[in-house]
Amino acid sequence: MTAPGFAAESIFAPQVPAGEPLSFPLEWILENASGPIKYRAATEIARLPDSVVSELGSLPYTYRPALRIALTQSPDGTWNRSMLTVPAKTSADFANVGTVPAVRRLIEYGWDRESPPLALARRILFRLLAEDNDPSYLYELGAKAKDEDAVRRGRLLLREAAAAALAQGGYEADPRLRGAARRILERIDGYLNSPLAEKPWIRVGNVHVLAPEATPPSFHALTMLAHMPIFRNENYSEVERIYAYISQPHPRQDSVQLVGKKMVDQPHFILGDRLPHRNAVESDIPFALMWLETMARLGFLRRNENWLKMFERFEDDRDRSGVWHPHKGTDIPTSANPRVWPTFPLEDFTGGSVRGTSAAFADVTFRIGLIGKLIGREIELI
Repeated sequence: MTAPGFAAESIFAPQVPAGEPLSFPLEWILENASGPIKYRAATEIARLPDSVVSELGSLPYTYRPALRIALTQSPDGTWNRSMLTVPAKTSADFANVGTVPAVRRLIEYGWDRESPPLALARRILFRLLAEDNDPSYLYELGAKAKDEDAVRRGRLLLREAAAAALAQGGYEADPRLRGAARRILERIDGYLNSPLAEKPWIRVGNVHVLAPEATPPSFHALTMLAHMPIFRNENYSEVERIYAYISQPHPRQDSVQLVGKKMVDQPHFILGDRLPHRNAVESDIPFALMWLETMARLGFLRRNENWLKMFERFEDDRDRSGVWHPHKGTDIPTSANPRVWPTFPLEDFTGGSVRGTSAAFADVTFRIGLIGKLIGREIELI
C-alpha cells in the first residue's frame, strides 16, 4: 500500500550517475587536521592499508576533547543522568552533555564500540529499547511528563534516540536493535499509509498543530536507518515511503504537536525536505552536511537532483588543493541546531588554537570526502 499522495519508487530505481572522481587532500588532512579526522580520513575515505592505519590507531584515544567526554561518564554508564541534552554553544568542557550525544560523538571521534565508555553505556541504551512506559527511564524528560501520554511519548523519543546510537555503533545484527527498529519503522509506516500523513494538522484555538496521532519520521529514526543497510534492504518498501515523504516540500507550520492538553515543540520530527535550497545550506553549513551525509548513507542523495546540487556546491567551494573555504570571510561554520552536535565540529576550537589556521576548515573538507565516498564517487587522493 502506498502512502497517500506519495509516489512509490523501487529501491532499485535509476540514480544520478556517480560523477567524476572526487579529489581528496589526504596529505593536507594528515598534516593539518585533528587526530580523529586523520584517522577516519585514512580508514573511511582513503582506505589505506592496515599497516599504515595501525600507526594512526591511537589518535582518536589521545585526543583531548574525546578524553574530556570519556572521563565525565558516570559509573552507571550515563552522562549527567540525562539522555538528549547537548552542551551550550559556549561550553568548552562539554558540561551537561547527555548520554546519546556523548556516545555518538565518541563514535564520530573514531572510538571503537568496545572501548570502556561505549561498552559501559551500551547496557542502558539497550534497556531504553524496551517497549514499556516506565517513567523511571525518562531521565531529563521526566520532569515534564505529568500524564500517561507524555510518559509514553517521552519513552518513544528516547527509544528512537537509543536505537540511533546503537545502530551507529555497529549493532545492526543484534536482535534487540532489529526488533526495536522494526517497531519504529512500523509506527512510521502506519502513519505514512494513513490519510493523516496528507493532512496532519488540527486547529487548536488560533493555531494549527500536529494531531496527537501523528508519528512522522524523526532525525533519530533516520540516523538509525542510515546505519542499518541490511535492515533497510529487508524493508525497502517502507524506506521508499520515507524517502517520498521527506523529499516533499516542508510545510510552513511549526512542528508543534498536541500532547494531552499541551502543545509541545517536536523539533526532531521531519515533515518534509529540510535542505530545499541554497539559502538553507548557507545559513547552517554543519546541518547541511549532516543532512547530506545522512541522505547519502540512506541511499537517497544520488536520487535527488536538488540535494546532489547542494553537495556539488560544497565541491565547488574547494581550492585547487581540495580544501574547502567558506564564501564569506574566514569564519568557522557553526550551528545552533542540537541535532548537529554529535557530528560537528570534530576539530578542537577551545582557546582559539585552531581559529585562523587552515585546519579550521578540516571538518567540512573531511565531510565532503566522506559523502563522496558514500555515494560511490571514485576518490582521487592528492
